[in-house]
Amino acid sequence: MIRKLSASLMALALVWSSVACTSLEDYSTSQPAPQLPQETTAPAAASSIADGAYSVQQATYDDSSGEYSLMLLNTEPGQSMFRSANLPLARLTDEEISAGKSSELRVENGQPALYLTPDFRIEYVHNVTATQVDPQTGQEEVVIIRQEPSFWTPFAGALAGQAVGSLLFRPHYYMPPLYRPGVALVGHGGYGRSYGEAVSRYQSRYQAPPAEYRNRQFRASGRLRSTGGTASRVNTNRPSGNGVGNSNLRRNNRRNERARPSGGSFGSSRRSAPRRSSGRRRR
Repeated sequence: MIRKLSASLMALALVWSSVACTSLEDYSTSQPAPQLPQETTAPAAASSIADGAYSVQQATYDDSSGEYSLMLLNTEPGQSMFRSANLPLARLTDEEISAGKSSELRVENGQPALYLTPDFRIEYVHNVTATQVDPQTGQEEVVIIRQEPSFWTPFAGALAGQAVGSLLFRPHYYMPPLYRPGVALVGHGGYGRSYGEAVSRYQSRYQAPPAEYRNRQFRASGRLRSTGGTASRVNTNRPSGNGVGNSNLRRNNRRNERARPSGGSFGSSRRSAPRRSSGRRRR
Protein backbone atom coordinates (compact mmCIF):
# COMPACT_ATOMS: atom_id res chain seq x y z
CA MET A 1 0.00 0.00 0.00
CA ILE A 2 2.77 2.37 0.95
CA ARG A 3 4.67 1.51 -2.23
CA LYS A 4 1.61 2.26 -4.39
CA LEU A 5 1.06 5.58 -2.58
CA SER A 6 4.71 6.60 -3.03
CA ALA A 7 4.58 5.73 -6.74
CA SER A 8 1.42 7.79 -7.16
CA LEU A 9 2.96 10.80 -5.42
CA MET A 10 6.11 10.60 -7.57
CA ALA A 11 4.05 10.42 -10.76
CA LEU A 12 1.98 13.41 -9.65
CA ALA A 13 5.15 15.41 -8.90
CA LEU A 14 6.58 14.65 -12.34
CA VAL A 15 3.38 15.76 -14.03
CA TRP A 16 3.28 19.02 -12.03
CA SER A 17 6.93 19.89 -12.78
CA SER A 18 6.37 19.22 -16.49
CA VAL A 19 3.36 21.54 -16.57
CA ALA A 20 5.25 24.27 -14.69
CA CYS A 21 8.25 24.15 -17.05
CA THR A 22 5.98 24.30 -20.08
CA SER A 23 4.20 27.36 -18.67
CA LEU A 24 7.48 29.14 -18.00
CA GLU A 25 8.71 28.42 -21.52
CA ASP A 26 5.49 29.74 -23.04
CA TYR A 27 5.73 32.92 -20.93
CA SER A 28 9.37 33.60 -21.82
CA THR A 29 8.79 33.13 -25.55
CA SER A 30 5.61 35.20 -25.60
CA GLN A 31 7.16 38.23 -23.84
CA PRO A 32 9.21 40.59 -26.06
CA ALA A 33 12.83 41.15 -25.10
CA PRO A 34 13.41 44.53 -23.45
CA GLN A 35 15.02 47.09 -25.75
CA LEU A 36 18.08 48.69 -24.25
CA PRO A 37 18.48 52.40 -24.96
CA GLN A 38 21.02 53.13 -27.66
CA GLU A 39 24.12 54.89 -26.39
CA THR A 40 24.56 58.29 -28.00
CA THR A 41 28.26 58.43 -28.78
CA ALA A 42 30.39 60.54 -31.04
CA PRO A 43 32.73 58.95 -33.58
CA ALA A 44 36.34 58.43 -32.58
CA ALA A 45 39.00 61.00 -33.29
CA ALA A 46 39.99 61.08 -36.94
CA SER A 47 43.67 61.87 -36.34
CA SER A 48 46.21 61.25 -33.60
CA ILE A 49 48.94 63.41 -32.15
CA ALA A 50 51.63 63.00 -29.50
CA ASP A 51 51.00 64.12 -25.93
CA GLY A 52 51.71 67.79 -25.31
CA ALA A 53 50.27 71.29 -25.67
CA TYR A 54 49.90 72.90 -29.10
CA SER A 55 48.89 76.48 -29.83
CA VAL A 56 45.77 76.77 -31.98
CA GLN A 57 46.00 79.14 -34.91
CA GLN A 58 42.60 78.38 -36.40
CA ALA A 59 39.60 76.19 -35.57
CA THR A 60 36.63 75.15 -37.70
CA TYR A 61 33.49 73.23 -36.71
CA ASP A 62 31.31 71.48 -39.32
CA ASP A 63 27.77 70.62 -38.21
CA SER A 64 27.35 67.97 -40.92
CA SER A 65 29.48 65.61 -38.83
CA GLY A 66 30.43 67.49 -35.66
CA GLU A 67 34.07 67.45 -36.76
CA TYR A 68 36.58 70.01 -35.50
CA SER A 69 39.50 70.94 -37.76
CA LEU A 70 42.38 72.63 -35.96
CA MET A 71 45.44 74.30 -37.43
CA LEU A 72 48.18 73.85 -34.84
CA LEU A 73 51.60 75.38 -34.23
CA ASN A 74 54.79 73.77 -32.88
CA THR A 75 53.89 70.27 -34.07
CA GLU A 76 55.89 67.54 -35.72
CA PRO A 77 56.06 67.75 -39.52
CA GLY A 78 52.80 66.62 -41.09
CA GLN A 79 50.75 67.02 -37.88
CA SER A 80 49.80 70.69 -38.08
CA MET A 81 46.22 69.82 -39.11
CA PHE A 82 44.26 67.96 -36.42
CA ARG A 83 40.73 66.66 -36.93
CA SER A 84 38.39 65.19 -34.35
CA ALA A 85 34.66 64.64 -34.06
CA ASN A 86 34.93 63.80 -30.38
CA LEU A 87 36.60 66.83 -28.85
CA PRO A 88 35.83 68.19 -25.36
CA LEU A 89 36.27 71.91 -24.68
CA ALA A 90 37.34 73.93 -21.65
CA ARG A 91 38.07 77.56 -20.83
CA LEU A 92 41.52 78.75 -19.83
CA THR A 93 41.61 80.12 -16.30
CA ASP A 94 42.14 83.82 -15.67
CA GLU A 95 45.52 83.01 -14.15
CA GLU A 96 46.61 81.15 -17.29
CA ILE A 97 45.45 84.01 -19.50
CA SER A 98 47.28 86.56 -17.32
CA ALA A 99 50.41 84.43 -17.62
CA GLY A 100 50.24 84.77 -21.40
CA LYS A 101 48.70 81.45 -22.38
CA SER A 102 46.70 81.39 -25.60
CA SER A 103 44.16 78.90 -26.91
CA GLU A 104 45.73 75.47 -27.20
CA LEU A 105 45.10 71.80 -27.76
CA ARG A 106 46.22 69.67 -24.83
CA VAL A 107 46.78 65.96 -25.27
CA GLU A 108 47.22 63.79 -22.17
CA ASN A 109 47.49 60.01 -22.43
CA GLY A 110 46.25 60.26 -25.99
CA GLN A 111 43.10 62.18 -24.98
CA PRO A 112 42.80 65.62 -26.65
CA ALA A 113 40.96 68.61 -25.19
CA LEU A 114 40.65 72.13 -26.60
CA TYR A 115 41.34 74.94 -24.09
CA LEU A 116 40.10 78.34 -25.28
CA THR A 117 40.28 81.97 -24.25
CA PRO A 118 36.89 83.69 -23.75
CA ASP A 119 37.18 85.64 -27.01
CA PHE A 120 38.31 82.76 -29.22
CA ARG A 121 35.99 82.31 -32.20
CA ILE A 122 35.55 78.99 -33.94
CA GLU A 123 34.56 79.20 -37.58
CA TYR A 124 31.17 77.49 -37.80
CA VAL A 125 30.10 75.78 -41.04
CA HIS A 126 26.34 75.26 -41.21
CA ASN A 127 25.00 72.77 -43.75
CA VAL A 128 21.59 73.66 -45.18
CA THR A 129 19.64 70.53 -46.06
CA ALA A 130 16.55 69.73 -48.10
CA THR A 131 14.52 66.56 -48.55
CA GLN A 132 14.47 65.41 -52.17
CA VAL A 133 13.47 62.29 -54.09
CA ASP A 134 16.27 60.34 -55.71
CA PRO A 135 15.21 59.91 -59.37
CA GLN A 136 17.10 56.62 -59.62
CA THR A 137 15.67 54.90 -56.55
CA GLY A 138 12.48 56.89 -56.05
CA GLN A 139 13.23 57.20 -52.33
CA GLU A 140 13.51 60.34 -50.23
CA GLU A 141 16.95 61.48 -49.17
CA VAL A 142 18.40 64.43 -47.29
CA VAL A 143 20.63 66.57 -49.49
CA ILE A 144 23.13 69.24 -48.39
CA ILE A 145 22.35 72.04 -50.84
CA ARG A 146 24.71 74.71 -49.52
CA GLN A 147 26.94 75.75 -46.63
CA GLU A 148 26.68 78.97 -44.63
CA PRO A 149 29.69 80.23 -42.63
CA SER A 150 29.35 81.81 -39.21
CA PHE A 151 31.36 82.06 -35.97
CA TRP A 152 30.90 80.36 -32.62
CA THR A 153 32.36 81.77 -29.38
CA PRO A 154 31.78 79.04 -26.75
CA PHE A 155 33.07 80.94 -23.70
CA ALA A 156 32.23 84.55 -24.49
CA GLY A 157 31.63 86.81 -21.49
CA ALA A 158 29.62 85.68 -18.49
CA LEU A 159 27.03 83.74 -20.51
CA ALA A 160 28.92 80.46 -20.48
CA GLY A 161 30.13 80.97 -16.91
CA GLN A 162 26.63 81.42 -15.54
CA ALA A 163 25.48 78.24 -17.26
CA VAL A 164 28.35 75.95 -16.30
CA GLY A 165 29.95 77.57 -13.25
CA SER A 166 33.14 75.97 -11.95
CA LEU A 167 32.85 73.19 -14.55
CA LEU A 168 33.90 75.78 -17.11
CA PHE A 169 37.60 75.08 -16.59
CA ARG A 170 37.38 71.29 -16.95
CA PRO A 171 36.91 69.58 -20.33
CA HIS A 172 33.28 68.87 -21.22
CA TYR A 173 31.41 68.17 -24.40
CA TYR A 174 29.60 71.20 -25.79
CA MET A 175 26.92 71.60 -28.44
CA PRO A 176 26.78 74.95 -30.27
CA PRO A 177 23.60 77.01 -29.82
CA LEU A 178 20.80 76.66 -32.36
CA TYR A 179 21.99 78.10 -35.66
CA ARG A 180 20.20 81.18 -36.98
CA PRO A 181 21.27 82.81 -40.27
CA GLY A 182 23.13 86.07 -39.74
CA VAL A 183 23.34 85.64 -35.95
CA ALA A 184 26.67 84.94 -34.24
CA LEU A 185 26.69 81.89 -31.96
CA VAL A 186 27.60 82.71 -28.37
CA GLY A 187 27.75 80.29 -25.44
CA HIS A 188 26.45 76.76 -25.83
CA GLY A 189 23.26 74.85 -26.53
CA GLY A 190 24.06 71.92 -24.26
CA TYR A 191 26.98 70.44 -22.34
CA GLY A 192 27.85 67.30 -20.42
CA ARG A 193 30.56 64.97 -19.18
CA SER A 194 29.62 62.62 -21.99
CA TYR A 195 28.60 63.26 -25.57
CA GLY A 196 25.18 61.74 -24.92
CA GLU A 197 24.56 64.05 -21.96
CA ALA A 198 25.38 67.11 -24.07
CA VAL A 199 22.99 65.94 -26.82
CA SER A 200 20.26 65.27 -24.25
CA ARG A 201 20.54 68.74 -22.71
CA TYR A 202 20.48 70.36 -26.13
CA GLN A 203 17.34 68.42 -27.05
CA SER A 204 15.65 69.39 -23.78
CA ARG A 205 16.38 73.04 -24.48
CA TYR A 206 15.38 73.23 -28.15
CA GLN A 207 13.01 70.24 -28.41
CA ALA A 208 15.12 68.92 -31.30
CA PRO A 209 18.47 67.12 -31.62
CA PRO A 210 21.63 69.04 -32.58
CA ALA A 211 22.34 69.41 -36.28
CA GLU A 212 25.50 67.28 -36.08
CA TYR A 213 23.65 64.41 -34.39
CA ARG A 214 20.74 64.55 -36.83
CA ASN A 215 23.03 64.72 -39.86
CA ARG A 216 25.14 61.85 -38.57
CA GLN A 217 22.02 59.71 -38.18
CA PHE A 218 21.07 60.50 -41.77
CA ARG A 219 24.58 59.64 -42.92
CA ALA A 220 24.59 56.34 -41.02
CA SER A 221 21.34 55.35 -42.75
CA GLY A 222 22.75 56.35 -46.14
CA ARG A 223 20.23 59.17 -46.61
CA LEU A 224 22.58 62.16 -46.44
CA ARG A 225 24.59 63.38 -49.41
CA SER A 226 25.88 66.61 -50.94
CA THR A 227 24.80 67.91 -54.31
CA GLY A 228 27.55 67.41 -56.85
CA GLY A 229 29.84 65.94 -54.20
CA THR A 230 30.57 69.33 -52.58
CA ALA A 231 27.89 71.77 -51.52
CA SER A 232 28.35 75.40 -52.53
CA ARG A 233 29.48 77.68 -49.71
CA VAL A 234 27.81 81.06 -49.54
CA ASN A 235 27.55 84.05 -47.25
CA THR A 236 24.08 84.99 -46.09
CA ASN A 237 23.35 88.30 -44.42
CA ARG A 238 19.60 87.78 -44.24
CA PRO A 239 17.44 84.94 -42.92
CA SER A 240 16.93 82.20 -45.49
CA GLY A 241 15.26 79.45 -43.48
CA ASN A 242 16.62 75.94 -43.10
CA GLY A 243 16.36 75.06 -46.76
CA VAL A 244 13.70 72.39 -46.36
CA GLY A 245 10.95 72.85 -48.89
CA ASN A 246 12.54 75.98 -50.31
CA SER A 247 12.14 75.98 -54.09
CA ASN A 248 14.17 79.16 -54.63
CA LEU A 249 17.60 77.57 -54.43
CA ARG A 250 19.36 79.84 -56.91
CA ARG A 251 21.03 82.96 -55.63
CA ASN A 252 22.55 86.09 -57.11
CA ASN A 253 26.28 85.50 -56.73
CA ARG A 254 26.98 89.22 -57.12
CA ARG A 255 25.22 89.88 -53.83
CA ASN A 256 27.42 87.42 -52.02
CA GLU A 257 30.78 88.97 -52.92
CA ARG A 258 31.10 90.84 -49.64
CA ALA A 259 34.27 89.89 -47.83
CA ARG A 260 33.97 88.02 -44.57
CA PRO A 261 36.60 87.85 -41.79
CA SER A 262 39.52 85.60 -42.55
CA GLY A 263 39.42 82.32 -40.68
CA GLY A 264 43.11 82.55 -39.78
CA SER A 265 43.05 85.93 -38.06
CA PHE A 266 39.85 85.72 -35.96
CA GLY A 267 38.80 89.30 -35.65
CA SER A 268 41.26 90.72 -38.11
CA SER A 269 39.99 93.85 -39.82
CA ARG A 270 41.88 93.04 -43.03
CA ARG A 271 39.63 92.95 -46.08
CA SER A 272 40.17 92.10 -49.70
CA ALA A 273 41.12 95.01 -51.95
CA PRO A 274 38.22 96.49 -53.92
CA ARG A 275 38.06 95.79 -57.62
CA ARG A 276 38.58 98.64 -60.03
CA SER A 277 35.65 99.49 -62.21
CA SER A 278 36.15 99.56 -65.98
CA GLY A 279 33.54 102.28 -66.36
CA ARG A 280 30.96 100.03 -67.95
CA ARG A 281 27.91 98.72 -66.20
CA ARG A 282 26.90 95.17 -66.93
CA ARG A 283 23.24 94.31 -67.08
